Amino acid sequence: MKKQLLSAAVSAALVVMAHSAHATNGDQMLGVTATQWGMGGAIVAAPQDASTILYNPAGLATLGIKDVRFDMGVGVLNPPRQANDQDSDSDYYLMPAGAVAFNVNDKLFLGLNMGGVSGSGVDFADVKPLLSGTQAVVTTKQSYKIAPGFAYKVSDQLSVGAALQIGYQSLAIHNNSFTLPQTQVYGAGMNAGLIYKVNNAVQVGASWTSKTSMDEFQWNSTTGPYSMTLDMPQIFALGVAFKPMPGLLIEADVKHIGFSDVLGQVPFQTPGGLSSMNFGWDDQTVYAIGVQKEINDKTTVRAGFNYGKSPIGAEDVDNNIGSLAITEKHLSLGITRKFNDKVSGSLAYTHAFHNEITSNTGTNTTIELEQNIVNLQVSYKY
Repeated sequence: MKKQLLSAAVSAALVVMAHSAHATNGDQMLGVTATQWGMGGAIVAAPQDASTILYNPAGLATLGIKDVRFDMGVGVLNPPRQANDQDSDSDYYLMPAGAVAFNVNDKLFLGLNMGGVSGSGVDFADVKPLLSGTQAVVTTKQSYKIAPGFAYKVSDQLSVGAALQIGYQSLAIHNNSFTLPQTQVYGAGMNAGLIYKVNNAVQVGASWTSKTSMDEFQWNSTTGPYSMTLDMPQIFALGVAFKPMPGLLIEADVKHIGFSDVLGQVPFQTPGGLSSMNFGWDDQTVYAIGVQKEINDKTTVRAGFNYGKSPIGAEDVDNNIGSLAITEKHLSLGITRKFNDKVSGSLAYTHAFHNEITSNTGTNTTIELEQNIVNLQVSYKY
């Protein structure tokens, strides 16, 4: 009986757990503000706003802040997706973000950022319609980070920075085998980075984000306790920004996301004993390029392209049914309008092109996804 219970629990978990990832590079957002999305996630070498602290904290020293800068925004994510031709009934999600940066003196800058880095959920009435009965799957997941940190201007050419990253996750799961109610956990990690100005035309940036070690999710049920841990991945990023003429910026970034360490094989404790969920995610290399052009003193436009091969392969589709982590190509457009010398507004639209993957293990299970993301941002700089 215990073996049957364990088998059922693990099978159900493998079907549903990855459904909770609603982002674009695997389960990682391209950014948290409209300016970051408008550049297609190319934001390491020439940051545009205070939210750089989440990705390269050294950027706080390069924003031209006299006293303070605030960046507040919200995004709306629309991710049409299917599992075996079955549509999910949940299609819109909010992504809030906010950041502030302070100029302490000519050398030291302090900042604080909060943003949603992944999450949301699905609502499938039946993910396997060819089986008898219905196989309903409903999940909700949220992942946020709060990052207090600093940047230090070593010289006119070099800036360095670091930040603590406080992680927050919440997760709820319902399927035919069990219902695990919404619960939340916290964790911690850090990031560090540098920006070096080679000359007036070229600037390079590099950053490292540690694995965010999360507390263990724990649920009580009528059959006994369940538990698991979902850490956030380690990330390395390198970028080069080029300014060929006044008012024109081109940046190209490459980023490595260590998914295999946190979503390759995940221990899962059930009432029947300890097992392992073999999601099989691979590490991901992401390439991003963004272009920014000042049209006039008040208007700046942006465009970006982002590509990262899906961390889920055909051999792992059956363990990630309905996963929303398979988009690969993204095109972004953005605009910033200055209302006066201190206040500006930004808008960005990103489309993640349709992608589908079919299992090569003989089940012919197919998962599909595309995305539309709109971000609005208001900034104050003094």
